[in-house]
Amino acid sequence: MLELQHLDAGYDSTRVLHSVSMHGSPHGIAAILGHNGAGKTTMLRAAIGLIRPSRGTVLFEGEDVTALSPSARVRRGMAYVPQGQQSFEQLTTRENLQVVADRRRGPRRAQLVDDALGRFPALTEVIDRRAGLLSGGQRQQLAIARALITEPKLLILDEPTEGIQPSVVAEIEQTIIGLSRDEGLSVLLAVQHIDFALHAAERYAVLAAGRVTRAGAGGAEAQRDVREAMAI
Repeated sequence: MLELQHLDAGYDSTRVLHSVSMHGSPHGIAAILGHNGAGKTTMLRAAIGLIRPSRGTVLFEGEDVTALSPSARVRRGMAYVPQGQQSFEQLTTRENLQVVADRRRGPRRAQLVDDALGRFPALTEVIDRRAGLLSGGQRQQLAIARALITEPKLLILDEPTEGIQPSVVAEIEQTIIGLSRDEGLSVLLAVQHIDFALHAAERYAVLAAGRVTRAGAGGAEAQRDVREAMAI
């Protein structure tokens, strides 16, 4: 689904990623792990096109999309939920969802908001509340629901459970797993929560100082290697 090949990328003259390569997991979950400052967000921003790499290639469904804008990548089926539970704070939950649905075309347009609410039932309880008044967990669910309205093939999530109460973390994690397992959605997520990432992910990569230090298949057998890599 997504493949990054030898990416160098950063901000102005500061290089953050150093020849980073990673294969996503078609119809599965791939996890990028690493401490703060390791380069995870830069890697995701390069994947969606918010940062143009100075070297390397981004492939999506076998197509070179390195030169495409973020909007062009979204039209091809990529969606990105950045860190920070972003939303239109002055709009209600319903309005936040509807503003995305109104940009869609086709016969399912009217159903998209209901589908999003079906994935996050807790949002129905705050459907008419302004987003700026929601809890962190509710805003994160809203941010993911907004991305899903675009009907992506690949969902890119940056720290989707950071700073959220444990009960909501579990709900978000189960939704992510269900989207991949039941709906065939490919997911790429950056996380520090090792247990969830390796339990859910079919593939993983560990970043440190902008370089991939470990990569492989997820699962319980990978946890020791990842913990050792992140202890360095």
